[in-house]
Amino acid sequence: MNQLSMGSLLDVMGELFSDEISIAVSNTKEYIYYRPSKRVDLKIREGDLVKEGTIAFKAIAQNQKVSEFINRSVFGVPYHGMAVPYYHDGQLAGCVLAIYPAFTDGKSVVTVKTQDGWCPISFKDVTYVEVKNRKTFVVGNGLIGTHKNTLQEFEYILPKDSFVRCHRSFIVNVHHIQEIFPDTHSTFLLAMKDGTKIPVSQSYSSYFRKLLGF
Repeated sequence: MNQLSMGSLLDVMGELFSDEISIAVSNTKEYIYYRPSKRVDLKIREGDLVKEGTIAFKAIAQNQKVSEFINRSVFGVPYHGMAVPYYHDGQLAGCVLAIYPAFTDGKSVVTVKTQDGWCPISFKDVTYVEVKNRKTFVVGNGLIGTHKNTLQEFEYILPKDSFVRCHRSFIVNVHHIQEIFPDTHSTFLLAMKDGTKIPVSQSYSSYFRKLLGF
């Protein structure tokens, strides 16, 4: 059996958790490997310095395992993570990180900007969230409004058991899906209860099917 390179082994490990968990490896100064998941992407690049305030920095500085929540001030998105130091010839050489999406912080509404002011919409009434023309639109409860959050930020805010990313431009509330139709190869078209048709792109189709169980 040929010996796997470290990068190949990490790629295999990353594939096991690719839907939910991002994996990163650093030496004591900078990141040397990064594999994002579909649920959370910190946009780390190989060669980026390990930033102060991150769990990687803390694990290296404290020379011990660190597990905690990091707010969006560090990478632009909130996340939960665990960093474990590793050693070479008995010396601290860096750390391995598992990065998890942050879950909803207890809020139950999203407040959108309308022409007349602001309007709160209950999570359960949100039909979908769409990015269009560099703006984020929240649709639901007979209303359409804009919000300052990006689509990626909404992935962390909205309840995971109800909302699914199905396209680079859409997050949908599964409770508002009327029917799912096959579209082109490996893709689908969602018929929402309000009459809207929303695509499921090929890059999200397997993830979407897994979460909905079909």
